[in-house]
Amino acid sequence: VQLQASGGGLVQPGGSLRLSCQASKSIVSINVMGWYRQAPGKAREPVAKITSGRSTNYADSVKGRFTISRDNAKNTVFLQMNSLKPEDTAVYYCNTDFPYYPWGQGTLVTVSS
Repeated sequence: VQLQASGGGLVQPGGSLRLSCQASKSIVSINVMGWYRQAPGKAREPVAKITSGRSTNYADSVKGRFTISRDNAKNTVFLQMNSLKPEDTAVYYCNTDFPYYPWGQGTLVTVSS
């Protein structure tokens, strides 16, 4: 499966962005889909995950601000990001849970005034 993230950009603190992840094949049979991020000089970390049953969990740092969703018919996973903070600046990737598919290029989110 190839995973292509998009929707990143430059946004001011307090702003919003919606990221999309397009999979190259059906995700219906993939139980867990997630968003991860890697800030400069830091390790990649999980941000949000969603199961095929639509159960979700979030990193403490984004709870109440980010919302993950999936559209199996379109093989797409979304991440709605609100109330963005400078510390949300990172390259965002989507993938399943371990073992991972090959990582895509990700999409850069920059939160800055």
